[in-house]
Amino acid sequence: MATIKDVALQAGVSVTTVSHVVNKTRHVSPEALQRVERAIRDLGYVPSAVARSLKRNSTHTLGMLIPNSSNPYFAEIVRAVEDRCFGAGYALVLCNTDDEPHRQHIYLQVLAERRIDGLIVISTGDDQDLITMLHGMTIPTVVVDREIPDPTGDQIGADQLHGALLAVRHLVSLGHRHIACIGGPEGLAPSQQRIAGWQQALAEAGVNAAADQLWRGNFSAQGGYEAMHAILRSQQRPSAVFACNDLMAIGALRAAHEIGLRVPDELSIVGFDDIELANFCSPPLTTVSQPKQRIGALAVDMLLERVKGRRQAVRKVLLHPELHVRASTAPNSIHLP
Repeated sequence: MATIKDVALQAGVSVTTVSHVVNKTRHVSPEALQRVERAIRDLGYVPSAVARSLKRNSTHTLGMLIPNSSNPYFAEIVRAVEDRCFGAGYALVLCNTDDEPHRQHIYLQVLAERRIDGLIVISTGDDQDLITMLHGMTIPTVVVDREIPDPTGDQIGADQLHGALLAVRHLVSLGHRHIACIGGPEGLAPSQQRIAGWQQALAEAGVNAAADQLWRGNFSAQGGYEAMHAILRSQQRPSAVFACNDLMAIGALRAAHEIGLRVPDELSIVGFDDIELANFCSPPLTTVSQPKQRIGALAVDMLLERVKGRRQAVRKVLLHPELHVRASTAPNSIHLP
């Protein structure tokens, strides 16, 4: 690999002159500029980003940790983050922790060693361990989606409980009272908050949210599929199901289809997140829409405020989801209250 010394030798100039050409730090005569640029092309020279970052104390690179790269919800947030980074002149280094706390710890070390300017985190694992690691890094950080109990860091989230209330109140308004819930993993804040919304909406309707109507699907399509089959084998089938994310709702739709259960005529299903695929299911999925584009763009904007020293005060932003009604829900004409 060619070095800056090789370029200087071939161009017949000093290393300092090559540095000025590469970094645009000082005027160089047109003749010398032409020779340096030709030597760079001929040798295939690529300036060292590490060396430049040491000199400028900035890499113009942001890091991002996500818990599951196969989940379209996270992929859509990443897309929004990447678009905003590119527009601001920053590159994005993405790390998938695969919901493993140890992997999260390793990637945090890797990103710190790469001298990233700032970090966006969707957390995995024990919150207190994550807080300790983030404080030890002293890198500007924004925590997204999964809130952690850190009063000193910036955070962006959506009102998960309110979103679940919108979903279940919609089902109640259609005459449904026997409404099952497919929740996500135990101990994960968004899952618990959405389950709490399901419970609260049923309580408002004078219905007890029975423990045997809560099932777990681990936020995956396979998990929703298996939970739905278990629900349909239960003694008393519900007239509606609230799945705590769209992937589980899509799995539930397949399970219902396999046994010949018509959605929404015999069973209504509501999801959560409004991933792009939700609009292309059969039938299109009624779901709670999280402001993914807004979350991603705001995360970058808040982070760059910190990176560029324009803000010191902590910001915690709570965005509001909306209900998108499509064809997977209908009035309860089978199981009357």
